[in-house]
Amino acid sequence: MKHLVFALVGLLLFSCSQQPAENEKPKMAVVISTLNNPWFVVLAESAAEKAREMGYEATIFDSQNNSAKEAEHFENIIASDYDAILLNPTDADGSVVNVEMAKDAGIPTFCMDREVNSRDAAVSQVLSDSFSGCVKLGEYFVRELDRSGTYAELLGLVGDNNTWNRSMGFHSVVDKFPDLEMVAQQSADFDRNKAMEVTESILQAHPNIDAIFCGNDAMAMGAYQALVAAGKADQVKVFGFDGATDVLNAIAKGNITATGMQFPKMIATKAAEFADQYLDGDRDIAGKIPIDVELVTQQNIEEYR
Repeated sequence: MKHLVFALVGLLLFSCSQQPAENEKPKMAVVISTLNNPWFVVLAESAAEKAREMGYEATIFDSQNNSAKEAEHFENIIASDYDAILLNPTDADGSVVNVEMAKDAGIPTFCMDREVNSRDAAVSQVLSDSFSGCVKLGEYFVRELDRSGTYAELLGLVGDNNTWNRSMGFHSVVDKFPDLEMVAQQSADFDRNKAMEVTESILQAHPNIDAIFCGNDAMAMGAYQALVAAGKADQVKVFGFDGATDVLNAIAKGNITATGMQFPKMIATKAAEFADQYLDGDRDIAGKIPIDVELVTQQNIEEYR
């Protein structure tokens, strides 16, 4: 009789061990291209905070701007049975295979700020309207330079569509003015330190430029640092894109001329809400959601600080 009781208890314990705990939370993974940038830290933390607010366990993964690292994260996420992925991709083309891998495993992906070059890999992509935002910056750039002068452009990551959308939006305006001449265009990978190095190199070749247009605020701050070191901070106008706190402060001080204000908290919150809706059975979610970008200058800075 004792043997029978022990056998039944053992069977019951084994059966219970095979069942998920009733209070186990569903899980969302937040995969970010890099946390070496305050803007992406806000994006990551906002996404995780919203997921937790809705009852999910949320974990942030840092891809360190490395597609291979991102792929490793996706493999771990799939193996750990996450329910959804909120992704800020490292590369528009290179990240597609990771999103498709998750889709094949039954885990939906929702892109934030950056997109992947696939119409159906991700469920939805919530993005700043970078092109239109840089049209506004281009128009202000033309006015600030009074339609003439020389300038350099610092591009972001060449594999990121935001890099080219921002550049194309800017040039769709500026290229209409023949007296505005671009004397240098180089990538600084959206990185502050690299932007400082690239700007130093540009200044050696073109010491009398009038402006520098930067594809994000981290590069704008790096360019400004190089100008300070060269004694040219008062001679060269710097334009950024993001709305990062340090650039807003620099605009207020007159050190940076303008930036495009993105809204990372809104982007992250929307992506998390869409993921929750999808997991709840709602499939009526738009494939791409553009978020407006606002022009911030020394004239309206107090509205944004």
